[in-house]
Amino acid sequence: MLQENKESVSRKITKYRKDVEELCRYLSWLESKQGQDLRSSYDPGEGKSAVTITVPVYDSTLLGFIKKAQKTAFMDRNYVYVYRRLRINSPEDEHRVIDTTQIMEIENLGAILSSYCMRGMTKSVVWSEGVRNGVFCHLVKRMKELIEFWSAE
Repeated sequence: MLQENKESVSRKITKYRKDVEELCRYLSWLESKQGQDLRSSYDPGEGKSAVTITVPVYDSTLLGFIKKAQKTAFMDRNYVYVYRRLRINSPEDEHRVIDTTQIMEIENLGAILSSYCMRGMTKSVVWSEGVRNGVFCHLVKRMKELIEFWSAE
């Protein structure tokens, strides 16, 4: 039984290590921007009488983080089921789940990351909310912590 557990942990580490290393590149940026509102918009008709649509403008580092996250093995279109199962309804609940997640449930962290990445594709403020409320930073730190802890053994 112990051998099976070691092999399971080893498989999780092998599957996610490279992705976590990629996301960790953004950790210092996420820490520095935590609590800040990154939303801005461009109004092409500013000062003119024509009716125009304002366009959201994103920080290039934030876009890079989102693109990198979308290419990881963490992306899960069924993140809604994890949210229901774990009763996640607010950013506080997300932080609670991040704190209590262990290596064998690392997919729960992927579900939270997926939620922000996928919802942000249709609702522009979601990505900047993930930075402002600290969920992105907390997620990446916890992923790194889990991989480093279990890799040492």
